[in-house]
Amino acid sequence: MLPQGFGEVAEKLRRSTVQVVSESREARGVGSGVIWATDGMVITNAHVASGEEARIQLWDGRTFQARVAARDARADLAMLRIQATGMPAVVWRDSASLRPGELVVAVGNPLGFVGALTTGVVHASGSVRGLGRRRWVQAAIRLAPGNSGGPLADAEGRVVGINTMVVQGGLALAIPSDTVADFLKRGSRPSLGVVLRPVADRVRGLGLLVLEVLANSPAETASLLIGDLLVSVNGRGLGSLDDLSNAIDESAGGVLKIGFLRGDRRREREVSVLLAAPRMEAA
Repeated sequence: MLPQGFGEVAEKLRRSTVQVVSESREARGVGSGVIWATDGMVITNAHVASGEEARIQLWDGRTFQARVAARDARADLAMLRIQATGMPAVVWRDSASLRPGELVVAVGNPLGFVGALTTGVVHASGSVRGLGRRRWVQAAIRLAPGNSGGPLADAEGRVVGINTMVVQGGLALAIPSDTVADFLKRGSRPSLGVVLRPVADRVRGLGLLVLEVLANSPAETASLLIGDLLVSVNGRGLGSLDDLSNAIDESAGGVLKIGFLRGDRRREREVSVLLAAPRMEAA
């Protein structure tokens, strides 16, 4: 049973949710975003805002051109800026206070339905097997393409996460709100510019399969390709996604030596990747 006043909570959350349309060299992406501050700051997924600019559509139909002010591809977060004031910003809650069984609501623009709302419950908060040590808000709630970047909120409408993906079994994963707060304090971090999936390698135990190489990224400059299997970084084997992330942090603005397998995957190759220094901008 939904709590009293839930309709008002849902409508307020809808007004704080935007549609994000991003056009990069490769593709046109449509997702969602959250008005995080009244001065025109919008938070979304980095994979939604893949270019340097995006178009934002508000709940009332108004559209704005937005620039990407900061991006952290490893956290899958991006901060956008639009020229507007007095925006209906969300209130956020520390995701560490969430408990399993709590009611949550998601708002987004799935499959072209603007402002669609779904409800569910918190399943857990913590790491997910196969996705490294990073924490997720895990919810039994139905999401679809277009929900990415939109808010996951509690029964009072306080945002506890940014919806990001659905894993096997239909469990929805959201980036915790405290991770968003850390991102806003830290700003952009250097990134390799790839989308990866951990896979078992019979010889080495684990590899990171390249699913996508972002345009104008260090990975593209170094000629990494979709289908490459990353197996080492700076001479050390990869035990998880976190090993690569830690190596990128240690080599910020420097060079990474990536060992990978290509083609028949019998011979290991190595490439040097020059990482760009992180771009910083005050929130």
